[in-house]
Amino acid sequence: MPETKLGETAAADAVVVVEFVIQGMTLDGKPFRPSDWAERLCGVMSAFGGDHRMQYSPYVHPVTASGVRCVVVDLRLEEIEPMAYRFLLSFASDNELKTRDGRVAGRTELARMQRAGDTD
Repeated sequence: MPETKLGETAAADAVVVVEFVIQGMTLDGKPFRPSDWAERLCGVMSAFGGDHRMQYSPYVHPVTASGVRCVVVDLRLEEIEPMAYRFLLSFASDNELKTRDGRVAGRTELARMQRAGDTD
């Protein structure tokens, strides 16, 4: 089977991946430091909202998955802000961090609705 690139699907009937995850684990299995790297990286992509508070980009946010700090990147960022997208890919590559496909379209929408509920 031909290798697929991050975010692509191997078959027409496969589920569409809409994000990728940069994991806070190096390719040789060591935790990436500093421990707040995910928040710092997402902070680079944040902006002040209408309430005059700093907010993470809707396309890049930190999470913890299986005890590992991660950054989730929405693949739409590549079209909206290609330089920012390439910066995130380069960050992962330069620091030899593991990456993986993230959620599929339906699960991403569910997570977005849950996050919106958390801020009420």
